[in-house]
Amino acid sequence: MDIIKKYNEKELTIEVKDRIDTVTAPDFENEILDEMGKFDSLIIDFTNLEYISSAGLRVLIATQKKLKPENIPMTIINVNDTINEIFRMSGFDKILKIE
Repeated sequence: MDIIKKYNEKELTIEVKDRIDTVTAPDFENEILDEMGKFDSLIIDFTNLEYISSAGLRVLIATQKKLKPENIPMTIINVNDTINEIFRMSGFDKILKIE
């Protein structure tokens, strides 16, 4: 898993490449936690994500729960058909903001 973080003023975009699975999910979560308090909008770009496991889904939900009290929006963009199917089958497409 590779992560690229880019700021556009106070908007943080995190691009994730390859896979988010049981092994890499803690690193993904730590990368997000390291930036907490520095942004007022979070975009997670899955253009180059090939797979996400339940551990990765847990990180997304946990992140959304942390941001909600602060009214900080989190949007997931560029989701391919495989990842979109995982979101749909898990019901996460109804919980997360996916564009």
